[in-house]
Amino acid sequence: MRVLPEVRTFVWIVLFFNAMGCIQSIRCKPKSFRESIIVLEVNSSIDSNPTSIDESSSVVLRYRTPHFRASARVLVPPVAGKETWTVGWIQACNHMEFYNKYGNKGMSSWELPDLRDGKIQAISDSDGVNYPWYGNTTETCTIVGPTKKDTKFTVSMNDNFYPSVTWGVPVSDSNVPQLSSIRRDQSFTTWLVAINQGTGETLVLQTVRWRMQLHIHIDPDKPLGKRSKLCEPVAQDQPLVLGKNEPIPPNAMVKPNANDAQVLMWRPKTGDPIVVIPPKY
Repeated sequence: MRVLPEVRTFVWIVLFFNAMGCIQSIRCKPKSFRESIIVLEVNSSIDSNPTSIDESSSVVLRYRTPHFRASARVLVPPVAGKETWTVGWIQACNHMEFYNKYGNKGMSSWELPDLRDGKIQAISDSDGVNYPWYGNTTETCTIVGPTKKDTKFTVSMNDNFYPSVTWGVPVSDSNVPQLSSIRRDQSFTTWLVAINQGTGETLVLQTVRWRMQLHIHIDPDKPLGKRSKLCEPVAQDQPLVLGKNEPIPPNAMVKPNANDAQVLMWRPKTGDPIVVIPPKY
């Protein structure tokens, strides 16, 4: 059958406009937040300075570890709908060993019972107010849609340890110096996350793992100010930014946080352990 030139031209015109319509519909359809958010850069490090030790008090030894730091530059294209998203850092503790030895008397230890006993994989390290976020100043940014322009911002966080440890046995009325060593080994996972405040939809954008190790040898018989020596590792391993994201365990998103759940135990060489400071929650 022969097709007239006029008919052939009409068919091509119809096909052309149908194709253009499809292209326009694809172009006009707004991308979802999940598809459009872009992490431009992630930086994570532990400061190179060693842990500092403070023996100025006759009651307690204090030490300050180097800071863990994480920051991310994020780009959010225009948000078409009426939705609110918060982007920021969430952190959880995966492992904790924190032992203060007092010669042959025994040791005190800060413990997270559920984590210690394997009942949970991780526990929230939130500030205790802005769950599940690590904090709510530099740590988060909230985007309220609709927006007409790109939103570009930086979210950052830092963490370190600055505790006080008694020179004397914590369950004794005596303050005679008997503290002989401090050992600490903690591991954390830190996530860059976006959460829809209306629906609860959660997007893990980046995962960072880091660890802090500490060993201080102490001679309690020496004069105050000359008792302590920082042992290896002096420099900390640098954080690992994972190439594949890890899911956030449920306990990392809710109360209690590590500070409220931890317990200070006294574990004598002989006899039963004693709860010195119970959990806050």
